[in-house]
Amino acid sequence: MREEIFSQRLNELQHEQSALIQLVNEPILPGNGIFERYRYPVLTAAHTPLHWRYDLHPGRNPYLMERFGINATFNAGAIKWNNKYLMMVRVEGADRKSFFAIAESKDGIQQWEFRPAPVRIPETDSPDVNVYDVRLTAHEDGYIYGLFCTERKDPKAAPGDMSSAIAQCGIIRTSDMEQWERLPDLITSSPQQRNVVLHPEFVNGQYALYTRPQDNFIEAGSGGGIAIGYTKDMTQAVVTTETVIDPRHYHTVSELKNGQGPAPIKTTEGWLHLAHGVRNTAAGFRYVLYMFLTDLHDITKVTHKPAGYFMAPEGLERVGDVSNVLFSNGWIADEDGRVLIYYASSDTRMHVAVSSIDRLLDYVKNTAPDQFRSAASVDTVMAIIEANR
Repeated sequence: MREEIFSQRLNELQHEQSALIQLVNEPILPGNGIFERYRYPVLTAAHTPLHWRYDLHPGRNPYLMERFGINATFNAGAIKWNNKYLMMVRVEGADRKSFFAIAESKDGIQQWEFRPAPVRIPETDSPDVNVYDVRLTAHEDGYIYGLFCTERKDPKAAPGDMSSAIAQCGIIRTSDMEQWERLPDLITSSPQQRNVVLHPEFVNGQYALYTRPQDNFIEAGSGGGIAIGYTKDMTQAVVTTETVIDPRHYHTVSELKNGQGPAPIKTTEGWLHLAHGVRNTAAGFRYVLYMFLTDLHDITKVTHKPAGYFMAPEGLERVGDVSNVLFSNGWIADEDGRVLIYYASSDTRMHVAVSSIDRLLDYVKNTAPDQFRSAASVDTVMAIIEANR
């Protein structure tokens, strides 16, 4: 009887997962002209391999019970490698710990499959309690770097306080997307660091890092926005000065905090940036994505920044572990100009949207900037109305 239960459940699980992986995705049209969303999430907890979650030996697990629960797959870094599209995914177990795993697709849109095993990240002398939200950068020095958030309990927390934490930037690198070398954590003068991203090119002979200085684990506090700092050596990375290039503003989509998403994309007209902005609402934090462009030769100079959000949660994207959240830390620019934007919804699942270099440049250059007043927003609408007459 137990053998029959095991066999039947295994067949059902395998059939269900195979159908999920082979699901044909399709764009949602007509869209807004800037990008196309796709109908189905590209990665969910159900995509994770069965042999991670189940002991597949009938003698040890006769009822084929799940032995290691997977809660979510989200906030993935992305890179194109050996003609395949790769996401380095934040996988969160039912135990609330996150780890990284790589999923691959031939076209970047569908039929994503995880590699057989998660990524092993070497620990430092101060072990990470949790790791998450890796950004992948193929740097001109020849390495692929992964910068991620490493979280540890705050040693100064009061007795009984089990939530106070310290977030810093962990650093790994690889030359083959298989074996990862752990480097010392980034050192800055900020009490907390999250959303740190490596610029893909040297700047005046140094590594450039986009940082997000903040006072405590949750809120930016006196932290002013997305900053840039420099270090001479990634194997002992130290940033002594952080210069804010994209500050927060009152009554905008990023008034509470903001952070760089993936590494920027180089174009003939400047560097395209994707970032997230956070504001507080009566229903809690709302995370959206926005864009800006920096000068091709001076990455500290923002040349264009459209008002408001580029992408916000819609429909079922609003529902999940942390609702009303979009977050992106991975995108891929193809040789033909296609841009694949990988984003997570509500800290639960991964999606893809497709645009192009030309469309994104058109969007950031020709969409009105924020004038920070309701009357100015009306002026923007009136200008479009007048132009259409």
